[in-house]
Amino acid sequence: PFSAQHAAKMATSQLPKPNPNPEIKYTQLFINNEFVNSVSGKTFPTINPATGQKICDVQEAEKADVDKAVAAARAAFKLGSEWRKMDASQRGRLLYKLADLMERDRDYLTNLETLDNGKPLMESYFVDVVEPIKILRYFAGWCDKITGKTIPVDGPHFTYTRHEPVGVCGQIIPWNFPINMVVWKIGPALACGNTCVLKPAEQTPLTALYLASLAKEAGFPPGVLNVLTGYGPTCGAHIVEHQDVDKVAFTGSTEVGKIIQSAAACNVKRVSLELGGKSPNIIFADADMDHAVEEAHQALFFNMGQCCCAGSRTFVEESIYDEFVKRSVERAKKRTVGNPFDTKNEQGPQVDDEQFQKILGLIETGKKQGAKLQCGGARHGNNGYFIEPTVFSDVGDDMTIAKEEIFGPVQSIFKFKNIEEVIERANNTTYGLAAAVFTKDINKALTIANSVRAGTVWVNCYNAVTAQAPFGGFKQSGNGRELGEYALEEYCEIKTVTIKLPSKH
Repeated sequence: PFSAQHAAKMATSQLPKPNPNPEIKYTQLFINNEFVNSVSGKTFPTINPATGQKICDVQEAEKADVDKAVAAARAAFKLGSEWRKMDASQRGRLLYKLADLMERDRDYLTNLETLDNGKPLMESYFVDVVEPIKILRYFAGWCDKITGKTIPVDGPHFTYTRHEPVGVCGQIIPWNFPINMVVWKIGPALACGNTCVLKPAEQTPLTALYLASLAKEAGFPPGVLNVLTGYGPTCGAHIVEHQDVDKVAFTGSTEVGKIIQSAAACNVKRVSLELGGKSPNIIFADADMDHAVEEAHQALFFNMGQCCCAGSRTFVEESIYDEFVKRSVERAKKRTVGNPFDTKNEQGPQVDDEQFQKILGLIETGKKQGAKLQCGGARHGNNGYFIEPTVFSDVGDDMTIAKEEIFGPVQSIFKFKNIEEVIERANNTTYGLAAAVFTKDINKALTIANSVRAGTVWVNCYNAVTAQAPFGGFKQSGNGRELGEYALEEYCEIKTVTIKLPSKH
């Protein structure tokens, strides 16, 4: 499962040895299986969020580089190319090989992820290295099992369908789970036979570039995977608007998702979006209190609160509300914050100064609008982008912190009276990514699961995201699905072939 609590149960002896200064091996763009400088020669810095200091400079892709990468991807997708002629089973072997190389280099990837992103070493390893390896192997197994149908149509005809790759896929990913997001995107895309132009977030470019080197080592043909580091307006926008890109997949904010959906209309690209959330986590009075408190804590504070499906609206039944708040505050105060390379720490820094300032601003807004600050609420330490674990009680549905995605370590706890009320309030949001319910009553659990408008509902657990099950949102949390068999649908075109027969038998 995709959760810090699950990871914490793993033996710490499996963890890689902390190395806060891993060698930075790749800082160039990856186009057509080669690392190259940007056409303009521009670079941009990537920052260590634990210190605020520059790690290194990375090549900055712009329109000319996008054109080169798309041309390489289009050439790799051309009829008769090595990639198009390759057996589906061989595509699977290449994905298995990439997973094996990630496993070989898991210690290096873990430390590089912690350096560039700031997440604690344990989360980098179990969530951003071990899980993506499983996901790649899952999609590798699908390569030669993507099949069409024969259809008994009217008349003297033989009809069948083919599931063909969409073509060149532009893929734009966020900074909160850098390795995971690469794999969530390229796994199904490559399994289906597409080619990719991928842009990692400018805050966290380093692991994506290293994965590109592993893809070349695994034996993927030139042009099949291209990685461009750069900014949204000057790189990502050109991928979305490019006339020779057939599909765009984006994970990030709803605000940017709307821009992408509009821009993709230029050539009616296929678009899949995994966007923001304000997920309700509903705790009934009959729930196991200790379990619910811990799960609600992890649902919000996991990955420093930088999770699109974070349980950011904790609804607690009124008869247990005060006790639940008390225990949640006690747990938050025990949360260890600091150097992410120190395995004793549960929480690292926020990803950058922009997010850091935004979160602190929303905390101040919560205080001004009348929410009760129970603990935290300020910067932790003097260096880097660390924020104290923060808990608000007496939060009203109309408060800003109840409606806007905070994306930080800020738990908001709401009180409710009955199931009808909490369903209505849970659904009173523009988002619909995830939800959870904690109860021992199967009728309550199923009523919530069937009534809440969300792409995923967890019962007596949270963040149980696995390779096999689809993940995605309702409403303004996006469209399309990642992971599982459903993810393959996003990367296939269905072609109908009908053949005239001399007679029907």
